[in-house]
Amino acid sequence: MLKRVAWMMAVASLSGAPAALAQEPRAEIGVTLGWTFSDGVEGQDIRALDGNVYNRVDPKDSFKWGLYGGALIGPNAEVGFMFSQQLTTLEAGGTATREIGDMTTSNYHAYFGYNFFDPAERVRPYLFGGLGATTFGSVDYTRLNGVSGTISGETQFSTTWGAGVKVFPNPKIGIRVGAQWTPVYIKSDSAGWWCDPYWGCYVVGDAKYASQFDFTGGVSFRF
Repeated sequence: MLKRVAWMMAVASLSGAPAALAQEPRAEIGVTLGWTFSDGVEGQDIRALDGNVYNRVDPKDSFKWGLYGGALIGPNAEVGFMFSQQLTTLEAGGTATREIGDMTTSNYHAYFGYNFFDPAERVRPYLFGGLGATTFGSVDYTRLNGVSGTISGETQFSTTWGAGVKVFPNPKIGIRVGAQWTPVYIKSDSAGWWCDPYWGCYVVGDAKYASQFDFTGGVSFRF
C-alpha cells in the first residue's frame, strides 16, 4: 500500500514539473516611448556673423523610442541588448540660442539588469546598467551667409543606467515605466599638470560628456 502511494506521488510530481517550467519566463522583449532631456558640451567662445557669441552645442529635448530584448537568468537576473533613438535638433547656445539642423541620436548598449521580487509577482522594480556606444548623426545646415554645409556624424563610447518598475496584469504582458541616464564621452581637455614624487609630472585631462536623461513607458512581453 505504501509503495503504491509513493508511486502515485512520484508520477504526480513529474507530471506537474513541465507545467511549472512552462510558467517560468525565459526571455523578455519590449518597446519603449518617452521624452529625453539632452545636455551637450561647452567649447570656446565663437563670435558669429549675427553678432552673438556661441560657446556650446546641445541636442534639443525631444521624443525618443526604443527596443530591448533580454534573457532571464534565474528568477531575478537579466542580460540583453537595448537600442534607442532620439529624433532631435542640434542647437548652438551662448548669448543666444540658434537651431543648426535636424539630428538623430542612436544608442546601442548591452546591459545587465536585476528584477526584484519573485517572477510570479505582478509588480517588479528593476535596475540596470549597460556599456556600448552612441552615434550622433550628421547634420545638414545653412550658414548665415546662405551657404549650405554638413557636420559629419560620429560614434562615441557611452554607458547607460536606469531604474523603474514593471507591472504584469497578465503573466505574459506587462507595462514598464522608468528613468534612464546615458552619459556619452565626447573629449578630454587639458586641465593642467599633476606632479608626483614617484611618477613625475603629467597632464591631467578634464573629460567632457554629453548626457541624455530619459523618462519612458512601454510594453513588455515575457516568453
